[in-house]
Amino acid sequence: MMAPLLILWAGLTVVLIVLLIYRSTLSMHEDDQLFLGNSEAHMAKEQQDLIVKMNRIEPWVKVCGAGSALLFFLIAGIMLYSRFNI
Repeated sequence: MMAPLLILWAGLTVVLIVLLIYRSTLSMHEDDQLFLGNSEAHMAKEQQDLIVKMNRIEPWVKVCGAGSALLFFLIAGIMLYSRFNI
């Protein structure tokens, strides 16, 4: 029973790490404040696209993080239970 749980946890954690790296690369290109004229309107569109991408990733980061933490504590609980009840 432990092997499938460990494989699932490892896979979910890898997905979480990849999402966090992707989100951090997106946020490196995000500007805090823009002073735009008509000639820099394309920069505003790029910033809006970045915000849309980051908002699309955020729920998946939360789900993967919560799932990884839940599986971690479940595996730790099963291991502790099996150690003390043998």
